Amino acid sequence: MKKRLLAIAMATLMGLSLVACSSDKPKTGEKTENVGEGEKASTDYKIGMVTDVGGVNDGSFNQSAWEGLQRAQKELGVQAKYLESKTDADYIPNIEQFVDDDYDLIICIGYQLADALKEEAAKNPDKKFAIVDDQSIEFDNVACLMFEQAQASYLVGYIAGKTTQTNNVGFVLGMATSTMNEFGYGYISGVKDANADANVLQANINSFADASAGKTATNNMIANNADVVFHAAGGSGHGVIEAAREAKIWAIGVDSDQSKDAPETILTSAMKRVDNAVFDETKAVLDGTYKSGVKTYSLSDGGVDIAPTTTNLPEELLKEVEDVKAKIIAGEVKVPNNKADFEAKYGDIYDLD
Repeated sequence: MKKRLLAIAMATLMGLSLVACSSDKPKTGEKTENVGEGEKASTDYKIGMVTDVGGVNDGSFNQSAWEGLQRAQKELGVQAKYLESKTDADYIPNIEQFVDDDYDLIICIGYQLADALKEEAAKNPDKKFAIVDDQSIEFDNVACLMFEQAQASYLVGYIAGKTTQTNNVGFVLGMATSTMNEFGYGYISGVKDANADANVLQANINSFADASAGKTATNNMIANNADVVFHAAGGSGHGVIEAAREAKIWAIGVDSDQSKDAPETILTSAMKRVDNAVFDETKAVLDGTYKSGVKTYSLSDGGVDIAPTTTNLPEELLKEVEDVKAKIIAGEVKVPNNKADFEAKYGDIYDLD
């Protein structure tokens, strides 16, 4: 009898042990993280983004950056948040909020945040930062994400030069800086190489958040017979697109594929893949491969290009653009991205320096 009772007790203990072990296993469909002792799960990483005054819904590079961070949240599992800057005075408080909340990476969108970031990065050397469109900060904790925007602008300029029926096209700039002028140098170069007879009307509206100024500048160009207008003006570009739509002329978008804003009016867009850069930088923090310094995206790595929506572009012109793109990548066509190189080939025809 004692032997039988002992056997029953042993069997009971083994059953309880199996139940306890099985409770440690994940349920079917439950996501798990392979995390070693002392390591962080991807879901514990917090990535913050500070916009410039254009705001997260600018339809341009702030919005593109947020889309990249949302993709990182979905694919990598990180926590993602943005803070909008209504004025320049918001830059430092927004950065400081992410610092205080112990974010793992703080990404500043646009060169306008450079001074604020420089101050905060110096005060917080243990924090990782990144900035889009500025390479002036040479700190060990700041990654500078740059783009060969002149290359994408050249391609849309080539398209504009081939498309215009009046030999008058326009360029609306949000603000004249060395970085932003690259858009103009590339665009006008592309226009002139495609159509030497074309005239480029130019306007600097000195704002990335003034759609009415963008619209007024474009209407003035339309009054002077422009039938294609390219903007590099952030949120102000909404006014450019609206004026083009009302006048039934072509507009060319910037930074992201803006065709959805006016499907019958947007000829193409000069894309700058800020979304990819933000995603890459987030992944680098997770992988432990984050590096400070300058990283430049170009046509060769898909960092810049024309938009994938090509509904309004003739097939023959698309083939020409692909040939031009290949020549740029091969170094056969050199796109100027500064005043000296531009003027050496085209003369003093850029009015926005």
